[in-house]
Amino acid sequence: MIRIERMNEAHVLQVAELEKCCFSDPWSEQSIAYELRGPFSLWLVALDGETVAGYVGSQSVQGESDMMNIAVHPDYRRQGIGEKLVTELAAQLKALGNACLTLEVRVSNANAIALYEKLAFRQIGRRPNYYRNPKEDALILQKEL
Repeated sequence: MIRIERMNEAHVLQVAELEKCCFSDPWSEQSIAYELRGPFSLWLVALDGETVAGYVGSQSVQGESDMMNIAVHPDYRRQGIGEKLVTELAAQLKALGNACLTLEVRVSNANAIALYEKLAFRQIGRRPNYYRNPKEDALILQKEL
């Protein structure tokens, strides 16, 4: 059974490996560890036993939050883990007094866009050439908490 909990230092190596598995421009282990220690950061992991099946991370400033990264291991996809991670992140951010959650998503990532729309995110903008490897625009989506 998958459980969602706050990420801690013990999860950093697995999260860094998941970054390499899922992204063409992955965050380093050092960047993840640094972000995890940040006073404005909230990172969650989806655990299957001690295995990190997925994670999500955010930063918050003055009542507004930005979802930095989210990934689910390919072996765990299509099981609702991404939805659980985003839903729990939003709930915890709201409990901390944040008013909204914003994210960027590749315009070609139809599966992620469909998930975010299901979770009541709406498009508020577009960032040309935001991503690299390959170069691609990002949609800016936001959800009121």
